[in-house]
Amino acid sequence: MSDNELGAYLRARREATRVADVGQPGGPRRRTPGLRRSELATVAGVSVEYLTRLEQGRDRNPSVAVLASLAEALRLTPQERIYLRHLAKVAGGGLALCPAGAQAPHSTVRPTVRALLDRLEPAPAALLNRLGDVLAHTTGFERLHAPTGLLEHDVPNLTRFVFTDARARTAYPDWDRVADEHAAMLKYEAGADDPWAAELFDELSFVAGESFTGRLAATPGPPVPDDVQRFAHPEAGELRLAREQLDLTGSEQRIVVYLPADAATGAALDRLTRGAASGSDRRRSSWPAPSPPRSARTPATASHHPG
Repeated sequence: MSDNELGAYLRARREATRVADVGQPGGPRRRTPGLRRSELATVAGVSVEYLTRLEQGRDRNPSVAVLASLAEALRLTPQERIYLRHLAKVAGGGLALCPAGAQAPHSTVRPTVRALLDRLEPAPAALLNRLGDVLAHTTGFERLHAPTGLLEHDVPNLTRFVFTDARARTAYPDWDRVADEHAAMLKYEAGADDPWAAELFDELSFVAGESFTGRLAATPGPPVPDDVQRFAHPEAGELRLAREQLDLTGSEQRIVVYLPADAATGAALDRLTRGAASGSDRRRSSWPAPSPPRSARTPATASHHPG
């Protein structure tokens, strides 16, 4: 692996970006259809000299603002922005461990919690931590959310999915309200002195931009979730789901259970469950398997702040 992955990636993306993509005049005498350094520098609002140092690896600590400007100029997708940010952190030596005194998000699932999730079948239910990581879930939750792409990651995260995956805007017809809720929940649950939350804040601020940062600034209090959340499932159609949250004693973790808010949604979930049972062999090949549980926790009090 090169010791200048960040510079190599920026150069590759520059050379792969057409002049017409950024509204610059092409001209007849071009050896490559990609952008020249001067053209990218102009669009991104940085100097040619600084861009040259970045590409050559002579500067390895670009600011978040510079990275955001370059990502915007290069028309990077959310996934490409995540990768760019990762390369920048590696180049700048920013992948150090969080402070020893800070408590990492709980990621284990106690056997009693796993047993509780089993008892909740076939209802969609998931175990979440303070960052919105999905640590364990029922098969009902998998049937509901697998087609959206949420479960494609080793550790799915609901908040990251809402703000960085374009499919979330299809899955949630009321995306703006869902995004409001998730931004408020992350801010309320994690707190400003949480280094793991700060890492997620930085990632979402860079990838999602104003759609995330604007909501953080506009949420002074705890989240106020809708009583019913609309969810668009490709097979079951539009569902109306009520959510109930169970906070776990002595833990930051919570179980969120999704319940049908009307008879039509109940019938649709039943059909989805029966279809999964009758076509289980077929579904094994098209639906990703749920992540294995990590450990466990115990249920305690009911709350009304769904994730």
